[in-house]
Amino acid sequence: MTEEQARREIARLDARAAKQRVVWQGRDVVWRRFGDGPPLVLIHGGHGSWLHWIRNIEVLAQRHTLWLPDLPGFGDSDELDLAAHALDRMQHLTDALAGSLDSLVGEDTQIDLAGFSFGGLAAAHLAALRGGIRRMALLGPAGHGGTRRQPVAMADWRLPDRDAMRAALRHNLAALMLHHPLVDDALAITVHEQCCIQTRFRSKAISRSASLKSTLDRYSYPLLLIWGEHDVTGTPEELVQQLAEGHPGRDWCVVPNAGHWVQYERSDDINRLLLSWFGDGAAVAAMPVG
Repeated sequence: MTEEQARREIARLDARAAKQRVVWQGRDVVWRRFGDGPPLVLIHGGHGSWLHWIRNIEVLAQRHTLWLPDLPGFGDSDELDLAAHALDRMQHLTDALAGSLDSLVGEDTQIDLAGFSFGGLAAAHLAALRGGIRRMALLGPAGHGGTRRQPVAMADWRLPDRDAMRAALRHNLAALMLHHPLVDDALAITVHEQCCIQTRFRSKAISRSASLKSTLDRYSYPLLLIWGEHDVTGTPEELVQQLAEGHPGRDWCVVPNAGHWVQYERSDDINRLLLSWFGDGAAVAAMPVG
């Protein structure tokens, strides 16, 4: 796939979405809706947008009405009226997420919920604030405060030369997001470029916090935790002990041969796993689920 083909693929999928622009306290929060069926909300990660789910949308939309936000300060959504490092910016983001969602589906509507990376932490906050969550899945969730194992430093991608910028983004995808070396994955690079350029919300300090465990303690319904085997943002074995053991309603899964962006790198496996989890609640037999 070339860069031009990647851009056409993004445009094709975007054209299939029903785009909803919700005004929340004077700021626009943009949602995209796909498919038909029980509602399933998918929340993207830091330096991301709805495109973090680009390899999952069409499969999951066969059985669900998907609701995908661009979180405030990401993608097409406006920034919140806050200082860049305001200590309460996660609370304001959660309020905007819950309020805009309720205006679309109704505050009493029960939903399923999945979140990736920083979006996993956002999903946990949403579940704790809103309630009405039937089942939740968190993929490589941030906010665990545990050991990171990233051996390669990130490169500065904010460069005036576009070829140099894309080279830096390719480096960062290999350093943080994907396990298998990028040969010429124009779709991954193009998605990452678009997401990074549009990001204005400062999520790093929140992602590195240790707030996930206490937030999940306020959620008592079925929860599936998913990590790629080689996720550099955490050590799955350690996180299973911290977040899953001793909680009978929590299942977990480590996906072999995958990095942090597990739903992109192992999309077929994740699609089967999520369809099963949000369907009959069973784990996919091929996966080592706790």
